[in-house]
Amino acid sequence: MITVGVEEEYLLVDPVTGLPLPLAEDVRRTAGLGPLAERDEVQDELLQAQVEVATPVCSSLEEVGGHLLRLRHAVASAAEANGCRIVASGAAPVRGSSPVPVTPTPRYLKMEGEARQLVDEHLISGMHVHVAIPDQETGVAVLNRIRVWLPTLLAMSANSPIWDGRDTGFASWRTIVFGRWPVSGPPPSFDGHADYEQRVAGLLASGAIADAGQLYWQARLSDRYPTVEVRCLDVQLRADDAVLLAGVVRALVATAIDEEKAGLPRIACTPELLQAANWHAARHGLNGTLVDPQGRPRSSGDVLCALLLHITPALEDAGDLREVSSLVHRLLQEGTPADRQRRAMAEGGLPGLMDLINAAPLTG
Repeated sequence: MITVGVEEEYLLVDPVTGLPLPLAEDVRRTAGLGPLAERDEVQDELLQAQVEVATPVCSSLEEVGGHLLRLRHAVASAAEANGCRIVASGAAPVRGSSPVPVTPTPRYLKMEGEARQLVDEHLISGMHVHVAIPDQETGVAVLNRIRVWLPTLLAMSANSPIWDGRDTGFASWRTIVFGRWPVSGPPPSFDGHADYEQRVAGLLASGAIADAGQLYWQARLSDRYPTVEVRCLDVQLRADDAVLLAGVVRALVATAIDEEKAGLPRIACTPELLQAANWHAARHGLNGTLVDPQGRPRSSGDVLCALLLHITPALEDAGDLREVSSLVHRLLQEGTPADRQRRAMAEGGLPGLMDLINAAPLTG
């Protein structure tokens, strides 16, 4: 069984106004003292109004869901004890007039000095899925094969339509904000692991990025674990939305490994077409068309069906087919988390939206 792990980022906000609150260290300390989470499972992030949690290595989607609910409850309880709430939204729906302070580590302070406006506006939250790989050469082959599916994953995960109290017109505004960093968006295609390492070394030597952590490609080799890390996803309102995406990503990686072993040709996609497909997915989510891996505009439902067909053998091998298929069906019926945010905003204004995103993190 290929193992998987999930990282989620949350915003800390005022329970009434929704404004970000710089209470990360207090929340981390309280969560670490509680019975539900170890201290090292709750980490700081770039801004002091953000925290990140990381599941242990998991073999099943049931484990993923259980750990995510455990960690969400731990952080939510710690946040409440410190007078705030956690928000599992890809972007802060409202922001204050003053920037949120940066977490005072040398790395983050250096980033603030070099890109102050980008750091000030980095009130965004993602979900990262780590999937185990046997070696880095295989990992690069996986990146080459899954890159064409990243816009579809992004559309499925879209959960950041509201910014500064109004609809941005984008299902994933987080993607647009994140895309302003020097190395971001879909990864290029690589000629093996040596080429990957050489190009990363070139980026570091250029001085445009300070370290490998600033390789903000939507999929990359992890520099901490023997995994491929898929990073294109908005954090999810509900834990089972995150479980769906973890299952799909693991199946995509498993399928890519099998295809590479079998010597099957991979789908080619030019960088400009993939970038355009990514922007289109961020703009529309699952409402309308997606650009499929062959570069053709198709209905989002057809592309999701094609994705499921592509990964069905891997889902069957993992015992995940029934659960993932059911969650995909629900996604097509209910829409993305971005759609749910928009409905809540239309029905109840900003208070209605805050009611949704304050309650959602603790639902299954």
